[in-house]
Amino acid sequence: MLNKQIQSLNKQVVSCKKCPRLYSYITQVSRNKVKRFSDYKYWGKPLSSFGDPNAQILIIGLAPAAHGGNRTGRMFTGDSSGDWVAKVLYDNKLATKPTSLSIDDGFSLIDCYITAAVRCAPPDNKPTKEEMQNCSVYLEKEIRYLQNIRVIVCLGRIAFDATCKILGIKKAKFAHGNVIKLENFTVMCSYHPSRQNTQTGRLQWDQWDSIFVLAKKLSINHA
Repeated sequence: MLNKQIQSLNKQVVSCKKCPRLYSYITQVSRNKVKRFSDYKYWGKPLSSFGDPNAQILIIGLAPAAHGGNRTGRMFTGDSSGDWVAKVLYDNKLATKPTSLSIDDGFSLIDCYITAAVRCAPPDNKPTKEEMQNCSVYLEKEIRYLQNIRVIVCLGRIAFDATCKILGIKKAKFAHGNVIKLENFTVMCSYHPSRQNTQTGRLQWDQWDSIFVLAKKLSINHA
């Protein structure tokens, strides 16, 4: 069970309306559904994080997908990025199922926790600096409240930049597989498992899997 601090924070996230552009967008997307999900009731609100409250591995994404998390109500659920995340976590014994399709599908995390730099789906997956700043307070608190975190896996440059700003990491380079060791955490970089990366071959499965093999190893060694 999540501790009271995280539970309270998640409630704040879901009711957040700090960013008018984002709130307007997710509301619009939820009303004007794409044809393939026309019968689906969209979540259409900011997304809270989820996972194992005692996790040693924290996974930070960019933001919910307009027709993924914004539809299903759970991050990395119901879209192609979620397919990649669920399978790699299951393969590395960090999840109970290899698929993440809906919020009530029984998918849960083992020793890891999933969050994002931005909690609303942004148009074209491009949040503004102000929107990033508005959301950073939630991520900062999560890193503080999840006291067993030892490894932080940043999926994409936006997640990496947000993490570096919170942890005070300066002049760090984003590159797939890059590892930054701090006193309390190890920060890892990975390309985001978006279609733009997976369908073009920029991110291949063995590259993706190696990130989580190493994350698990580092979390054990750091303990």
